Amino acid sequence: MTRFEFIVDGPPISQQTRKRGKDNRLEDWKKTVRQEAEKYWSSEQKTATGWVMLQITYFYDSDQMDVDNIVKPIQDAIKKLAYVDDRQVSDLLVRKRNLLGNFRIEDMTPTLAEGFARGNEFLHIVVIDAPNQEVVIL
Repeated sequence: MTRFEFIVDGPPISQQTRKRGKDNRLEDWKKTVRQEAEKYWSSEQKTATGWVMLQITYFYDSDQMDVDNIVKPIQDAIKKLAYVDDRQVSDLLVRKRNLLGNFRIEDMTPTLAEGFARGNEFLHIVVIDAPNQEVVIL
């Protein structure tokens, strides 16, 4: 698979939202993630059929959401686009960074730069081939 990356304006909706009531915020969030992913999807790209690594970085300005609650709705939203099934995600890197904090970006991509240029909190999502499944680096 070639690198697939996209951004989604935040804040994200937690997977825990489904337990809190009958509102449609979680399903609406998944639709938003899917729509944004489709905007960045190229006709030359192919849906991954092997193992993939998912990298999610949430650049926030005030929210303190737990990073583990961000993942599942995003995984579900991009299946059958970036990969056939979310069971293919063998490696996962999830981060959150305060936009007002002190951090440095290395290897800034145009897509990530676009996220910062929007001037509000956002998620940067990347799907790449998973590392070698026969090697575990601790």
